[in-house]
Amino acid sequence: MKYIEYTFTTLPSNSIVHDVLSGILAEIGFDSFVQSDNGEEPLKAYIKKEADNAELVREAIAEFPLPETNISFTKEEAEDKDWNEVWEQNYFQPLVIDNRCVIASTFHKDVPKAEYRITIDPRMAFGTGHHATTSQMIGQILDNNMKGLEVLDMGCGTGILAILARMRGAAHCVAIDNDEWCVSNTLENISLNGVDSIEVVEGDAAALQKYNKFHVVIANINRNILLADMHHYVDHMLSGSLLFMSGFYTEDVAVIRQEAERLGLTFVECRSQDNWACVKFEKP
Repeated sequence: MKYIEYTFTTLPSNSIVHDVLSGILAEIGFDSFVQSDNGEEPLKAYIKKEADNAELVREAIAEFPLPETNISFTKEEAEDKDWNEVWEQNYFQPLVIDNRCVIASTFHKDVPKAEYRITIDPRMAFGTGHHATTSQMIGQILDNNMKGLEVLDMGCGTGILAILARMRGAAHCVAIDNDEWCVSNTLENISLNGVDSIEVVEGDAAALQKYNKFHVVIANINRNILLADMHHYVDHMLSGSLLFMSGFYTEDVAVIRQEAERLGLTFVECRSQDNWACVKFEKP
């Protein structure tokens, strides 16, 4: 599959600007991002060639929510690369979350010890744990019971959340993503971590039709998809089931909560990091 590589230069150039820009780009079809830890280097973003639309990118930049931010970009067809080598040399460093979970890749040495060690070779898929949405979802999985439960991971990316849920004792996980790269990468990462009972599916919320109910639903996508698909998640939740959602800004929490409560869910809590929100709901 051919990808287009966009290089975004921003002023100011920092991790907050790049995180917000990544979220906006994800909403218009970009599915992979590469940025430096401090955001001082240009942000690189990748979109499937058939989905590329530079005019949509310009419109998204024109509506950028952070004031006094200048953004320019160049684009070219992405060359075939050894993406593990790219991450190893430039971006992906071991990450420890809540002093309980360490995320590293096969190329890392001297990885810190933690209760849970997840090995991720990111390829082109999004979800190394470094983004605030993923790290907050990891925190929720660490803080909530998973033992013996049926778990759904919507928009699984690298499969990191489903893998951790299984490590935490989930009986079975279904991991769904509409990107074949993500599906392939999730399968690779499941093998790397030696876990089983994770079913990986290429598709969207329509794929849920063949499944029964879940005890836990994890959805780290974006606001528009969550609002459109939330009723599917609720239809596949039991009484007492939990729904965790992230992939949107703190200012979007109100509209997410409104839709969830309209569907009969009870708001439990909201967490935030770098203006990215993570919410928890329960089905009565």
